[in-house]
Amino acid sequence: MRRAPFNLFHARNFLAAQILFRIIAYLEKNPEANFPRLLAIARKIAVLQGHKEQVDRVAAVYRDNPAIHRYVNHLLTNMHPNVKKRLGHNWFISSMLLGIPYRQNLSSKIGVHIPNFILVDPTSACNLGCAGCWAGKYSRRNSLSLERLDRLFTEAKDLGIYWIVLSGGEPLCYPHLFDLLAKHNDMAFMCYTNGTLINEKVADQIIEVGNFTPAISLEGWKETTDARRGAGTFDKIMRAMDLLKERGAVFGVSITITRHNVMEVTSDEFIDFLIEKGAVYGWTFHYIPIGRNPNVDLMVTPEQRAYLAERIPYIRTHKPIQIADFWNDGELVGGCIAGGRSYFHINARGDVEPCAFVHFALDNINEKSLLEVIQSPLFKAYQKRQPFNSNLLCPCPIIDNPQALRDIVRESGARPTHEGAETVLEGTIARFLDRRSAEWGKVADDIWAARHGTKKAEGF
Repeated sequence: MRRAPFNLFHARNFLAAQILFRIIAYLEKNPEANFPRLLAIARKIAVLQGHKEQVDRVAAVYRDNPAIHRYVNHLLTNMHPNVKKRLGHNWFISSMLLGIPYRQNLSSKIGVHIPNFILVDPTSACNLGCAGCWAGKYSRRNSLSLERLDRLFTEAKDLGIYWIVLSGGEPLCYPHLFDLLAKHNDMAFMCYTNGTLINEKVADQIIEVGNFTPAISLEGWKETTDARRGAGTFDKIMRAMDLLKERGAVFGVSITITRHNVMEVTSDEFIDFLIEKGAVYGWTFHYIPIGRNPNVDLMVTPEQRAYLAERIPYIRTHKPIQIADFWNDGELVGGCIAGGRSYFHINARGDVEPCAFVHFALDNINEKSLLEVIQSPLFKAYQKRQPFNSNLLCPCPIIDNPQALRDIVRESGARPTHEGAETVLEGTIARFLDRRSAEWGKVADDIWAARHGTKKAEGF
């Protein structure tokens, strides 16, 4: 496919992007004055009416919410200029403001749905052996070649995808990582990392490329983190955060929430600590019984999940940090985003999976092009069922609607990508998920009713 550049958009949008690019360079000097100017130009650049409305909401929140106001000003003031230039421009403009309408337009022309981003494991190698790792059953010997990743990122840009999320294994173990980041400096990259390999040299490289933000894995305080990740891990993470903060890197945290740490990682004390260390965002993932030694006893209870459904939004609006709840935020994103709807997962062997936690595949990226794999019957089976539940607080086909996943795998003929992946479909774990999903469904319906005045969302 011949690559269609973004300047095929109206000339005024291209010109506005250049103006916005210049304003970004001055944001740290006077964010109070320049951030509203940036939003005003972003509104003009936005092609979709929905994006214009989102910009208006951001402007209103920045004006009226002290915590968000403080968050934005701190971020713009402390971010290194090269990070601001590369990461901000590549993600905010290329991937989001111009990228989404571009992908929608291209999708309508070629008749293939194009996702917003891709989750890729460059390697399954890792320097830790964390208990219960979701990727723990993949072979540690797998890696994608430099040539295939390079071609994948080029193929992604051909389709208007300018956002890549890296996982593993440990992505910082991949020897060619920063070469790829530098070559594809027009893309935005986020990385899930254990953080222990971030030393002075790596921190300098992150600033030098500018288009890379690490999300560092934590389980809570030192005792809890080291219990899962190994003695000394917490202290190494703290050192990594200090190095990144000193240099003006943008970084966040990734937290697996279990029934044992739910209160710890959402406490004011812990959240304030993350903010002080310099984290500006966080991803929270409810423990899913997949990977190394799956244990359903680690899953949050329905009562704890109900607490999280209230607590995480509270943190977002009352603390200068943005925390996402990958399952309870289904209402914000219209349900499950996997299966190629917004993203999909490529593991280090090249297997193309619908989700980081759904380890089934039909295709391998080493054998097909990106355009071919996003047309997978597995993804089509996903997308025709999404959203999986009219109550968007129950978005997931693994833990909320397990029969849907069974139907998808059976219909598409997808195969497990490692031994044990099928335990979410049948056996003891599957039976537990059936019970737990029914229990949560009742609680979720009550929450939905309180929020919307009805037991089920209308229109599904």
